[in-house]
Amino acid sequence: MRDGRRRLVDEELPRLRMPVGPLENLQSLFSDPVSDVWLEIGFGAGEHLIHQAEANPHIGFIGAEPFINGVARVLAEAEKKSLHNIRIHDDDARPLLERLPAASIGRGFLLFSDPWPKTRHHKRRIVNPWSADRFCDLLIDGGELRLATDIMDYARWMMAAVWPHPDLVWTAQRPGDWRDRPADWPETRYEAKARAAGRPPVFLTFRRK
Repeated sequence: MRDGRRRLVDEELPRLRMPVGPLENLQSLFSDPVSDVWLEIGFGAGEHLIHQAEANPHIGFIGAEPFINGVARVLAEAEKKSLHNIRIHDDDARPLLERLPAASIGRGFLLFSDPWPKTRHHKRRIVNPWSADRFCDLLIDGGELRLATDIMDYARWMMAAVWPHPDLVWTAQRPGDWRDRPADWPETRYEAKARAAGRPPVFLTFRRK
């Protein structure tokens, strides 16, 4: 890691890291007033997280990512763009999901999460009936859960895990709604590589009743 990013990890990450202990009012985590809080699990290199935070300065963003290089990249971009609406959980996301208060998230993102392709590893997939239940609890009424993958087996798994949930409604009305990326969502380098490799992504949006 370059010295500049190491400095950010050492100095800025402790300030932006999600606090330990009970979480009650998520909006109070941010230095500037925010009208809503959105959550991204597994932000990778942070391209989507940074884009959304810059485009929505009055929304607070919580990003979860266990890999330090991705965290360092987000810290660098947040400093470069003077973004004050990001908090980071640099560890496994499941304990964070358990701590968040009910009806506290306006939009949740699980984008291109690890598909764990081997059958014996499927239990590690972050999208499953438990996480569908948990996100349903966390979302405000009308809140959205956005999923994406370039692995068709995982796309079917996602639908089997989330679509049957009685309080989450799949918003697709036509094929373009799941074949085309939402307009407010940037193409990441991962998505571009997937398309170049012949793996067109699937984009799934569910809304909390």
